[in-house]
Amino acid sequence: MSSALFAYPKQAQFGHVLPKNKIYEHASPSSALKALFVEQVEQIVWQYKLAPETINLPAKPAVPEIQIFDVTLKNPELDYDVLRCIDKAIPFPIIFQLYYDNRIQPIATYKRPNDADSSKWVIDGYFVGEWQSLDTPRQSLPVALDMQGLYEQLLRKLLPLPPRDHETLKHQVERLNQWHSKQNEYQKLQARLNKEKQFNRKVEINTQLRHLKSELDQLSR
Repeated sequence: MSSALFAYPKQAQFGHVLPKNKIYEHASPSSALKALFVEQVEQIVWQYKLAPETINLPAKPAVPEIQIFDVTLKNPELDYDVLRCIDKAIPFPIIFQLYYDNRIQPIATYKRPNDADSSKWVIDGYFVGEWQSLDTPRQSLPVALDMQGLYEQLLRKLLPLPPRDHETLKHQVERLNQWHSKQNEYQKLQARLNKEKQFNRKVEINTQLRHLKSELDQLSR
């Protein structure tokens, strides 16, 4: 996987500190979630606003703008419910850049309007890049025809499985979710095999493992 760090254009810089209470107003988090914000997050900066007026790409209904949020952490662990809360509060796709101890980590979810109600957003699981040094070279923004095309390319840089020919981002994410689910199943089955004493049960579990391995191989290509 490449670094997934991009050089966002200066004209798109927004640079506004986002107070946590503003997020609370729009997302109504529980007391426990507010406690996580206090415990884990030092500061949130709305760093860039990629929009038709800042990067000269036309908006699309699913992606009118893309926001880049810098989140400075108090420790290297972040509960994804914190990011989910920010995503709920901001009605645009967001690419997060986490900062801790002179390192940076890109992370985002595939955020899209709900098919049944376009005023609501679907928030999937989070795709995470590696922690990297702050001086890691950044790549230029991908060439795109519109905001949706740009968002898909930015997000695909975070996905651990490459796209198939002509595969949409939605289908790629669905395949990736299946792959994760099968991987979890495989690990649980492997743990059962390691504890199993009966030979006939071991044979049965090994057969299931081979079948799952085959499914994983197919999903990863």
